[in-house]
Amino acid sequence: MPRILVVDDQKTIVETCRMYLEHAGFEVDVAYNGMQALEEVARAAPDAIVLDLLLPRLDGREVCRRLRADGRHMPVIMLSALATEDDRIAGLELGADDYLVKPFSPRELVVRVRTILRRVPPAEAGRVLRFEGLEIDRDERRVFLDGAELTLSPREFGLLAEMAQHPFRAFTRADLIVRVFGDEAGVLERTVDAHIMNLRRRIEPDPAKPARIVTVYGVGYRFEGVPCG
Repeated sequence: MPRILVVDDQKTIVETCRMYLEHAGFEVDVAYNGMQALEEVARAAPDAIVLDLLLPRLDGREVCRRLRADGRHMPVIMLSALATEDDRIAGLELGADDYLVKPFSPRELVVRVRTILRRVPPAEAGRVLRFEGLEIDRDERRVFLDGAELTLSPREFGLLAEMAQHPFRAFTRADLIVRVFGDEAGVLERTVDAHIMNLRRRIEPDPAKPARIVTVYGVGYRFEGVPCG
């Protein structure tokens, strides 16, 4: 049974989330500030975290940053009353996997938790992502197609690894710029398109009819592949 950690300094929100998530079949731990959140992660190793942005003692930004710096890759759904596109991008840049604006429907939260657990390979699967015919080693930054190693540029590898960590999730070009290019200045959306085109030439049986990295029209791109052992 997946274990979810809910972190918010408002007890009403915590208890509402707990009630709905437990009713949906999840085990739920709770924390009310950032330091408690890190302690609970160390104690219980949750499968996903629902994390408020504005927390006492240690805010959600710093909690998320420390989790990623420590190599903890469980998915994080960020909660915030800040609703602008810049706020959302800032949350994703910190390593959050999803962003839910307050006030939110607890039923929608349950759906998002279920969806993100389906899309994100479990932490215990290690740093090697395996799909039919394709293997991505995130530690050694190596990619194998049908057993043969491919030569990818650092940006091509970053885009592939980022999308493959979240199979079937649609990424906008802006999301990919934030997640892969970081603070690098002057990156344009067409730069992402160029790297995707190069990736398709390397990993697709027919680059003209891509089956692994597909275009989501009006949005961006999605990696399609079912993780295997």
